[in-house]
Amino acid sequence: MTHGTEAGCCCAKMKVIVVLALCVTLFCQGYSIGAMSCKGRCGEKYNSQNECHCNSKCTQYKNCCSDYADLCNSDGAGGGTVITDAEIKAVSETLYTLDSNKATASQLNIDPQALVSNSQTNSQTDLSSRPLFRYLDEKDLFSRPTYAALLALLDNYHRITGQAEDFNPQQLAEQETFIRETMSNTKLGRELFAFLYSKGLYASEEEFLQDLKMMWFGLYSRSNNKNDSSGFEHVFAGEVKGGKVSGFHNWIQFYLLEKKGQLNYYSHNFNGPWTTYPDVLGMQFIWDGYFKQVGSSVIGSSPEFDFAIYSLCYITRPGKQCRLSLGGNQLIIQTYTWDKSFYGDGKKFIASAYPATP
Repeated sequence: MTHGTEAGCCCAKMKVIVVLALCVTLFCQGYSIGAMSCKGRCGEKYNSQNECHCNSKCTQYKNCCSDYADLCNSDGAGGGTVITDAEIKAVSETLYTLDSNKATASQLNIDPQALVSNSQTNSQTDLSSRPLFRYLDEKDLFSRPTYAALLALLDNYHRITGQAEDFNPQQLAEQETFIRETMSNTKLGRELFAFLYSKGLYASEEEFLQDLKMMWFGLYSRSNNKNDSSGFEHVFAGEVKGGKVSGFHNWIQFYLLEKKGQLNYYSHNFNGPWTTYPDVLGMQFIWDGYFKQVGSSVIGSSPEFDFAIYSLCYITRPGKQCRLSLGGNQLIIQTYTWDKSFYGDGKKFIASAYPATP
């Protein structure tokens, strides 16, 4: 071998070593050979050293990798964060376990009575002579912060659509209190935020809470171009539109109105497989003369549990069926988006969310 060839070999080896050293350095700084691609990176946390990004915020900041749209397409509201059905089932099981404020069998007793077929739900016939709720330990449950926060909200609404909602400072403060009590001050709520944060959907707890406030309490018009409705009113308090009950998927509101004699339970067409609370019922009832054909609700759950599972499903599966697992049993939550008006950067309000009965 000549000296020239040996020198060339040494030079080539040095180049390889330099390239390898550079690769190691870039890798240690958060780069990878595929850093310009979203392959295997969808939903990753933001890293300022990456040249392009693959989380839900990249479209907003216009710094997505070129293959983001192809590789990170998602059903979720994050617009790119892939959240699988298995992950949703896993986190819903955790939320179910953490629902320490749910009613126990000694605190709540219901009497479902008449079971009807799906084809009979519109008969408007009272087949149950007794109230649905036999007993509720109000003294204990309603004194808890999340229950108290919900109760403070339920009388803030005009149930007839077409009447504009106008909240005073105290009522606005009650909205803030409900969100913080359910989401910030419970392990269940913090677990939901931790999951969504880990998927890159929210950069901070404050961003999460503010988004919940807008999607649930932001006003829009269901009738007469009046700001007469919100996701919270529709789902938790219930509305009346076109002579019928609309929404109304909360067991505590049902209990309160039945106790006051303003609601008459007729029958149910679905009773979930759970032998403890929370359970799920699909109910037929009359509310001050207005009929509800199927008002499905989770029964015996805490306010934070309802708020969490509906929010989880709306954020990850907006406008679609969302498959949860509670104590090993499947529960499908159906959500709907409000498509006629928006908040923030084109985000959609909640139109409805409820347990989908078979």
